[in-house]
Amino acid sequence: MAALPGRAAAAVENAPPVAERLAAFARAAEFGSLPAPIVDKATGCLTDFFGCVLEARPLPWGRQIAAYAAMQPAGPARVIGTDMALGAGEAAFANGTLGHGLIREDMHVPACSHLGVVVWPTLLALAAGRRIAGPDLIAAAVAGYEIGARVGRALFDADLAAKLRPTGTVGAIGAAAAGCRLLGLSQAETVAAIGFAANCAAGVNEWPWAGGTEVFFHAGFAARSAVTAVHLAMTGAFASPTAIDGRAGLFAAHGRRDRTAGIEPLGDGHYEILSVYWKPAPACNYVQTPCQVALDLVRQGVTADRVVRIEVASFTPALRYPGCDRSGPFPGILEAKMSIQYAIAATLVRGAVEEANYVRLDDPAVLRLAGITELAVDPAFEAAYPDRQGAGITVTLDDGRRVSARRDDVTAVDRAGVRERLRAAAATRLGAARADALVAAIDGLAAGGDAAALADLAVAS
Repeated sequence: MAALPGRAAAAVENAPPVAERLAAFARAAEFGSLPAPIVDKATGCLTDFFGCVLEARPLPWGRQIAAYAAMQPAGPARVIGTDMALGAGEAAFANGTLGHGLIREDMHVPACSHLGVVVWPTLLALAAGRRIAGPDLIAAAVAGYEIGARVGRALFDADLAAKLRPTGTVGAIGAAAAGCRLLGLSQAETVAAIGFAANCAAGVNEWPWAGGTEVFFHAGFAARSAVTAVHLAMTGAFASPTAIDGRAGLFAAHGRRDRTAGIEPLGDGHYEILSVYWKPAPACNYVQTPCQVALDLVRQGVTADRVVRIEVASFTPALRYPGCDRSGPFPGILEAKMSIQYAIAATLVRGAVEEANYVRLDDPAVLRLAGITELAVDPAFEAAYPDRQGAGITVTLDDGRRVSARRDDVTAVDRAGVRERLRAAAATRLGAARADALVAAIDGLAAGGDAAALADLAVAS
C-alpha cells in the first residue's frame, strides 16, 4: 500500500491502537448510564432476534443447522427453537445462522451490517451456565453494537461491500468486545479478544452470482469466531493490539488504514444502536423501501396485469450490492430476496409484503413484471444515503397513463411490531403459554431478569 498522507499517517501512528480504545469503551459500559431509549432499543433488538430465529427454524438452512447441531457434542448452550444444547461456540454458530435465516434481521445501514445476529448469539452462548443479570446483557450488547457499527462505518463503502460481507467482517469484532464486557474480562484480555476477532474477518459476496447459501452462515461463523476469541483471551493468548489499524492490519489489508483515526465509540455523542432499524420485509435491506412504495401503488389502484413498464429510482449502493439489480431468473429463494425487481413485482402481484411473496418463484405474473423493471440512480436519494434510504417507482399502464409513488425513507417496524412478530412465531413453535413467557422475560430483562434463562424458554422439539 502506498504511504499515507502526512496528517493521516501522523494520526494513525500517534493514536493509541484502535483495539485499546474499543476495549476501554466496552469494559466501561454500565447499564445505569444508558438512556431509557437505548435500553428499549436493545431490548427490541433482542426481541427481533428471537422472532427471526423461531421463524427461520423450518426453512432449509434451519433444518440444515439442526442436522449439523445433532452431529456436535452436547454442552450447556441452547440452540433456540430446538431441544439441543451444545458448546458455546457451536450454539453461537447455530443461533447466528438461524437469526439470519429470513434475511429480516436488524439492520445498521451506515455499516451495511446485521449486528444483532452476531452480538446476541455470542452473548447468549457465553451466558449459558452462568448467572448473568439482564442489565449486564443489555449493557454488553449496546457496547457490541456500538463497536461493530463504528468499525463498519469506517471500513465499508459500496465498492468493498460489493465483494466482502460487512456482517462477517465486523460482526465478530463487536461481539467479542461485548462478550468480554459480559464476562468481566480485563483490559488486556479484551484487547486480545478484539485482535483475534479482527483475524477472523471473513465472508465473501460470491453467493448472489453463484446461487450459494453461505450468506445465511456468515453471521454464524462470526458469532462462533467471537466466542472463540473471548475464550482464547481468557487463556492468556495474545493477539496483536494493532490487528485493526496496524501496518498490516484489517484496514491496511483493504487499503483503508487512513480511516482508522475516526473510529471512536460515542465520538459524536450518538449511540449507534439508534441507527439500527427493524425490517418490514423478509428480504435484503435494499428492497425494503421499494416494497413499501410498490404497496403504495397498489393502494392507488394499480393492478399488476395492466403494468407495461416499471421505472425505479434508487441510489448507487443499492444498485451495486450483489444480487440487488437482478431481473431474473430466480432459481432459489435467496436470489429473489436480494432482487429489487422481484420484490417490487411480487408486491404488485400479491398486494402484500410478506414471506409468502417468496413461496412461488416461477409465478409468470411476477417474472413478467421483474423483466420490465428498470433501475436508475436518483440524485436526491443518492445524496441522502445512508441517513435515509429513499425509493421511487413510476409504472406505465397499458392505456399510456403513468402512475408514481415515492418515499424518502423506509418505514421501519416499531417496538410493538417486533414484539407481535415474536409472539406469533413463538406461539407457532412453542405454544401460546411459552410464547407469552418468552416475550415477558425479554421485556423484563432491564428490571433484572435472568439472561441465561431466555434460551431455556425457547426449547422446542
